[in-house]
Parts: sequence; C-alpha cells; structure tokens
Amino acid sequence: MTVLSPIPPSDARGLVRSARTPAQRAHDARANRERSERTEREHAKLISWLDEHEGIAHTHDLYAAGFTGHRIRSAVVSREASRIRRSWIATRKANPQLRRAASVGGRLACVSAARHRGLWTIDDGRLHLAVAPNACRFDAGDAIVHWNTGPVDPHRYELVEPVVDVLAHLADCRPFDHALATWESAVRTGATTLPLLAQMPLRSAAARRVRAACGMLSDSGIESIPVARLARIGIRVRQQVRIDGHHVDGLIGERLVLQIDGYEFHRTAAQRGTDIAHDRRLALLGYTVLRLDYQQVLFGWDEVEAEIRHAMAAGLHLASARIR
Repeated sequence: MTVLSPIPPSDARGLVRSARTPAQRAHDARANRERSERTEREHAKLISWLDEHEGIAHTHDLYAAGFTGHRIRSAVVSREASRIRRSWIATRKANPQLRRAASVGGRLACVSAARHRGLWTIDDGRLHLAVAPNACRFDAGDAIVHWNTGPVDPHRYELVEPVVDVLAHLADCRPFDHALATWESAVRTGATTLPLLAQMPLRSAAARRVRAACGMLSDSGIESIPVARLARIGIRVRQQVRIDGHHVDGLIGERLVLQIDGYEFHRTAAQRGTDIAHDRRLALLGYTVLRLDYQQVLFGWDEVEAEIRHAMAAGLHLASARIR
C-alpha cells in the first residue's frame, strides 16, 4: 500500500494560485489594488481630520469622530501619525507645544496658553505647562511647570487650559501690568466677561488684585500697561475720554493727553496721518499730547514716566496752566 505524503500548506497554496486562470489573477490584483487604495483614503481621512484639529487629538475624540482602533493603529504603524503617552495621536503638522503638553500629561498654561488662544500677551520666551498636583514621571525639560490648578477643573481631553485658569496662572507668574494687559485682552475679545471673573473663587491675592483693576476700556494690551504703571505711583489716567469728537487713549487731569500707538491699530501711513492731525487739533484746543509707541512703553518706560511727571510738575495737566 502506497502512503501519500500530505502536501505542505505553502505548496498547496502555490498549486491553487498556479491553477487560477489569468482572468482570476487579474481580478485578485484589482481587488488588492482597490483594498490598498481604500486603506490609503482612510488613512488620508484620518490625517486630514487630525490636521484640521491642530494635528493632535485624544483617541477618545477620534473614536467619537468615527475612526476605529484598527485604523488608528494602522496610521501609527505606517508612521503617518505617532502615538504620545498611549492616548494622544499626532501628525507631523502637530503644534510642537501641544506635543510637549501631551508628553507630560498636562496642558499649555499661562503665557503659552494665552498666546495659543489669541490673547494679547508679552511673551517671555518660555514654554508654560500645567500638570496635576500629584503628577509624576514626566520630563518637562526647560518648561515652566504650574502645579496648582485654576478655578476651572481641567479634563483629560484638552491640551490648553481654560481661559480663567490661564488668567489665574498669569497673575501669579507674570508682573502685574503684564498680567492685567492679558486679562483686559480676554475681556475685550469676549474670551471671558467681568461678571464671570467676579464670580471666580481666585485663591491667590495676586489674581484678586489683577481682577480688581481689570476693565474693558483699553483698545489693546499696550494701552493697559501705562495705565497700570502710572496708577502704581498715584497718577490716575482716565481712558477713552471724548475730546473734539474723538476718543483719546488716556487723559491725566484736564489737559495732559496720552496717545499710545500699538501694532494693532497704527500700522499704515494713512492712520499715522490721521493721528498727527488729531494731535494738532488737540494742541490748538490747549491740550498737551504725549504720543507713545510700543517700543517706548515696553523698553523705554523710565524715560516716559519721567516725562509725564515733569509735565505734571509744570502744570500741563491743569486747565489753569493754559489761562493767560
């Protein structure tokens, strides 16, 4: 009796393939090609969705958007996306600061979060991150880490802290006038409101002090800073006073006008010409006008403050000084 040896599975598959007709093989090739193209389209859809959401998202949000775990793993394996701390998926276009926040299990905070949210702020050149008070086993590098939480509880699916927490951290971390400028920017842009801020349980005295000074009269952050600095030495500046049909940025006493040129509102030659014409009209009406620019406010303040104090010593802020 002859015993036939079984055909190894690999050989059997080869025999089946060789037995297929040219038409069947063409059909298989077409099916494989369509499957590959479908996979590429699904990858592209995932990457496009991520790039529309700043290049990085939590897997929870990807599942909610309809992407499967298999599709996410496939994108990571193909290196079209990368995984950060298990639950965050990022593309090559992801914001590097958001990547850093995800890598420490935290969020952008303070100055970094303010800038990311489009608030007016003075950048200190450092990355600011917020982590939970009990956070451990992470490397923040040279970033400034904020361990305390703000009034609004964060959740694990966000990489930028809430606006109110941004403001609270700024008040504790940055100079008073810098923090005030960002607070007023948040109010001016509608990111928060004064009534809402009034309700917040602010833990630090610094944050409560900024809140007490915060208003909504400054047209830009650069206008907030001189008002705060002069108030510190007892000089009151009234903002947005209407004179000769126009509002002035600041008025000291009755006759000393402060006009502040920020980058946002004084960029064109036409605007500059309008400003100079207004200054001339104010001078003819008996006002002294001190026009300051961004650089002078931020980097030449000592000289500016001295000029304002000298003008007041000469009585230029008083209406009586103009009577002949």
